Amino acid sequence: MDEREYDLIVIGAGPVGENVADRAVQGGLTAVIVESELVGGECSYWACVPSKTLLRAGAALQSARDVPGAREAISGDLDVAAVLRRRDEMTSHWRDDGQVAWLDSAGIDLVRGHGRLDGPRRVIVETMDAGTVTLTARHAVAVCTGSAALMPGIPGLRDIEPWTSREATSVQEVPASLAIVGGGVVAVEMATAFASLRTEVTMIVRHGLLGGFETFAGDAVGDALRAAGVRIREGSEVASARRSGTETTLALTDGSEVTVAKVLVATGRVPRTADVGIETVGLTPGNWLDVDDTMQVTGIDGLYAVGDVNHRALLTHQGKYQARAAGDVIAARALSGPVDAGDWGTHAATADHAAVPQVVFTDPEVAAVGLTAAEAEDRGIRTRVLDVDLSSLAGASTRASDYRGRARAIVDTDREVLVGATLVGPDVAELLQAATIAVVGEVPLVRLWHAVPAYPTLSEVWLRWLEAYGRPEA
Repeated sequence: MDEREYDLIVIGAGPVGENVADRAVQGGLTAVIVESELVGGECSYWACVPSKTLLRAGAALQSARDVPGAREAISGDLDVAAVLRRRDEMTSHWRDDGQVAWLDSAGIDLVRGHGRLDGPRRVIVETMDAGTVTLTARHAVAVCTGSAALMPGIPGLRDIEPWTSREATSVQEVPASLAIVGGGVVAVEMATAFASLRTEVTMIVRHGLLGGFETFAGDAVGDALRAAGVRIREGSEVASARRSGTETTLALTDGSEVTVAKVLVATGRVPRTADVGIETVGLTPGNWLDVDDTMQVTGIDGLYAVGDVNHRALLTHQGKYQARAAGDVIAARALSGPVDAGDWGTHAATADHAAVPQVVFTDPEVAAVGLTAAEAEDRGIRTRVLDVDLSSLAGASTRASDYRGRARAIVDTDREVLVGATLVGPDVAELLQAATIAVVGEVPLVRLWHAVPAYPTLSEVWLRWLEAYGRPEA
């Protein structure tokens, strides 16, 4: 039997697992990553990278159409084949040679196969060539297996072989028609992408678009999708599904039916913990893993759960943030002894609680960080809500002849700091980091008056927010 020992074993070679291992190795430890699919993970091949590549061509074309002079130069629609070729290039044609080379350069070993815990600090790997490797960790095991698409128990749904986000982002032939079940981020982004590729899109949405964001964000995205030809069936659910030849029919709870070529299910995510051996350390397979701010699993010394699998923030950038914290802490604990999450100098992942930034790459874009107005109220924070019409900014009028957008800031009036912001409009994603810094840094509004935005840019929204609030006492 092949047996190996390392300081750290990481199960899952996505961006999260790579960063945990890298930080631990930089801290002086040895590390191995176990991966059953492609090194680079979901984000690189089936999520962030391919989805944003599919969206970019349509966004660029729409931006040009919004500007007189450029608009007149456009004589056609997107070249679908060229869009798919670009997506293939961005995913390295689903080959991970470059990512494997990076692991080697970083001093991180790789074992290809399915890894399962076999008690504390022990992992058994069934390798790709049907062999077995037993790995033992001197200090820690990190579960970084991510999440998978939730498949609802709708009669007939599995029989029609619906798409998940994986099939949608790796599509090789764009369907003539597509039904999207769900109204969250994946649903609206894929509706935007496929509408731009000239697919007839129907969305089946139970409770409105982009729940969890400010209501006006979902409203704006819905209006734009309808303008792009997307049919949105709100207030109904799929009761059953059936296939007839090359078509699929969804029967809805309102008695109507939708018949399409393909169906995409985008109704949520589940943790990839059903088959990683967590029962051998007293945990329940299929459950999310609870962790503290160092990403150590509650009550289990030396076991970490990082990224989607802990359900704190299902976003690649937050997972990488958690990974850097976990890798640093694992190395610190290995070399220096116990380190508490609250110890000064320890890089614990505290931003997950109230300062998570997120961009929805629709048209218009949605960018948000921190709390919504409703969330702030639920937490008992005394607030003022500051709304600005982005079309009033000179920077907006120079970008498009009919720029439409809205920006909301949530101010904690007791401390006079920003606790949340939401921006909706073309190109607002690049404004988000400034808002994130203000929220995380708890920058007093009285200081923000001296952070003068350049003219004419969309960043002047900061001046409009401050003017709406009024100058605080110094």
